[in-house]
Amino acid sequence: MASDLPATLATLLNLALVVSALATLVTSYRVIRGPTTPDRVVALDTIGTNVVAVALLFAMLSMQGFFIDVSLVLAIIGFISTITVARFVTEGDIIE
Repeated sequence: MASDLPATLATLLNLALVVSALATLVTSYRVIRGPTTPDRVVALDTIGTNVVAVALLFAMLSMQGFFIDVSLVLAIIGFISTITVARFVTEGDIIE
C-alpha cells in the first residue's frame, strides 16, 4: 500500500488528507448555519470538492486507480447538482 511510497510523500499525503477532512468539517458549519440559501449551496459545493480531493489523495496514497474513477464520478455529480441548485435558486424551477 503506502510502503512503496517515500516516507516524505506518504507523510505529506496523510497531512493533506487530514487538512481536507478538517476543511470539510469546518465547511459543514456553513451548511447548517448559513444565513442564506446561496451560502449553503456554495458550502455544499465546497464539501463536494473536498470529497473529490480526499478520493484523489487516497488514490495516490493507496496506489489504486479505482479511486480516481470514483473522484471523477463525484466531480461530475457535484457539477451537475451545483448547476441544478443554482438554477432552482435563480429561476425557482429546474425544468421548464
